[in-house]
Amino acid sequence: MKLATLDSGQHGHPAVLNSKNELLDLVTSGISTGAPSEVKDILGNDSALALVRKALDTLEALSDDEQQNLRQSGALVALGDADLLAPVPRPNLILSVGLNYHRHLAEMEGTPAPAFPSAFMKTINSLNGAGKPIVIPPHCPDMIDYEAEFCFVFGRTCHNVSADDAMGYVAGYTVANDVSARDWVGDVFSATEPFPAILSWERNVMGKLFPTFTPCGPVITTKDEIEDPHNLLLEFRLNGEVMQSTRTDDLIFNIPEIVSYFSKWYRFEPGDIVTTGTPAGVGAGRKPQVFMKPGDHAEVTLEGVGTLSNMVVAG
Repeated sequence: MKLATLDSGQHGHPAVLNSKNELLDLVTSGISTGAPSEVKDILGNDSALALVRKALDTLEALSDDEQQNLRQSGALVALGDADLLAPVPRPNLILSVGLNYHRHLAEMEGTPAPAFPSAFMKTINSLNGAGKPIVIPPHCPDMIDYEAEFCFVFGRTCHNVSADDAMGYVAGYTVANDVSARDWVGDVFSATEPFPAILSWERNVMGKLFPTFTPCGPVITTKDEIEDPHNLLLEFRLNGEVMQSTRTDDLIFNIPEIVSYFSKWYRFEPGDIVTTGTPAGVGAGRKPQVFMKPGDHAEVTLEGVGTLSNMVVAG
């Protein structure tokens, strides 16, 4: 199944995608009695997933006139016309893994492969939905980069688990754009002492935390629909031009390794999101460099999930 969150009500309404690429509002449709009111409470919950599947079956069995009535009421809307939040608009945390694609490290000259996974937390306020604008901050407008990222989402509480058991805690997959103001990244490469290097890396990470800088979605595809998450095509297009195109088999650390490593410290909850790093082709790694500007159209596509589309606007 593919689950989304419609921008409706106080915290959004969970929705499920049907065979016609339409989203069924699980709150207002009247055919999903008992389903939880948030996507994060559906993920990993077998009884809740069964209710959502039953709602889909009920929808498919409705007559054309009955389905049309749902469209007219707004309870059934085409994915491309839907007003969306991030699939999980209120996760407990967003963990962003970096330095995790072999070819991306090659394009960032002087960046060695890490001995163990590296990550930072992103703010919930940076989370953004498909179709929502990416807002460029007025005080750092000139070096706004894109980073297409394959993501996984937890369905169960997860703490200190082995790599062998890790996939049992994963509920599904989505996609994000780790938008990054690169104004401070030069200091990372020019630092010659450990403490200045640490401080410069911290400032570089803060360039990823602005409001709207983590577009995510449009849907979460449940794990059962993806045969091999480590062999998916991930692409980023800027104004229709392909800038990044890599399969997830280029990951340095795979999902079980990421879950096992970080769960030693973090206690992940259902709905928590992990972005797994970006592949080669980022704007800062190009010669000449390419950065996003107001009026640009940013698209991230992940095989088996769909396309995350956002316009870039001035703040």
